[in-house]
Amino acid sequence: MRDLAAFTLAGYDKGRGRLTQALWFAVMNTVFMAWFCPARLRVALLRAFGARIGSEVLIRHRVRVLWPWKLTVGDHTWIGEGAWILNLEPVTLGAHVCVSQEALLCTGSHDHRTADFRYRNAPITVADGAWVAARATVLAGVSIGRHAVVAAGTVVDRDLPELTLHTASGRRAVQEPA
Repeated sequence: MRDLAAFTLAGYDKGRGRLTQALWFAVMNTVFMAWFCPARLRVALLRAFGARIGSEVLIRHRVRVLWPWKLTVGDHTWIGEGAWILNLEPVTLGAHVCVSQEALLCTGSHDHRTADFRYRNAPITVADGAWVAARATVLAGVSIGRHAVVAAGTVVDRDLPELTLHTASGRRAVQEPA
């Protein structure tokens, strides 16, 4: 039996105080996500709020990042329009990673086995050269291997080895990149 009134934030650290959280939400919703905000300014805003961002990173409009201070992005990485990085825990994107349009990286969930529905969060890592295609979902605790591909619209709930293609019908090896 579920007792949602018993839910608490026990064990979850947002990583910054309420003022910083509120300021980030204001900036994210008025400037960062806007179509008129230059990509370089998006990178600068994330860095200003504590994200570790490499060089030549491209972040398109309508991208949502819950907590910038829990985000690390390697060099030459792209994050497509409408992607959502729901990072209650750290998200690490390697170099030359592509997170396509409306993909969801979700580090948070709830423990369905407990009455209080407590958090069951875990970090996400996407290794160098990997691609999370459009509208794909990567769930809490998953590591995507080097040059792996998460096909459009699929859900990844366990680690994906390097050089693997994850589709709705299963996983198979991908060709070594040139």
